Amino acid sequence: MSAHTHTQLSQDHHPTLRHNDREAIGSDLQDILIELTDLALIGKQAHWNVVGPHFRPLHLQLDEFVDAWRLAADAVAERSVALGHSVDGQSRTVAARTQLAALPEGPLQDADVVREVSERLVDVIGHTRTKMDRLEDVDAVTADILHGVVAGLEENLWMLRVQAA
Repeated sequence: MSAHTHTQLSQDHHPTLRHNDREAIGSDLQDILIELTDLALIGKQAHWNVVGPHFRPLHLQLDEFVDAWRLAADAVAERSVALGHSVDGQSRTVAARTQLAALPEGPLQDADVVREVSERLVDVIGHTRTKMDRLEDVDAVTADILHGVVAGLEENLWMLRVQAA
């Protein structure tokens, strides 16, 4: 595909949104995709390395969360593509652009897993809410998708935090 054809497809892809708005939305969705992808990887890392008296329920719960985070990432990526953007969820892109802190290496006590994963969830929720708020008046459909993402993440955070109470 020539550069002209790619540009024409991108500009004509979604005629009800201005090209500049679509570009900004695509950039925001790419950032969210990176964080959700990294969050899923962090969740798997915690799943594999959790130890302690609450190992089994936390181990199983983290798998459920990872599945939910991957589905959320998929919804975000598909919305971006529907607006005419390519997405990049490759490991090198995620590693280079994530804002989330890595987990400590090695075995992690169950209480530490709850704290560490909760901190990253709070970060992703905050970053997603910021982008969602900016999109409210520009693209209600994308904002609605992000509402669902945030609602799911906040539920995960609640379910995780009650274990530390």
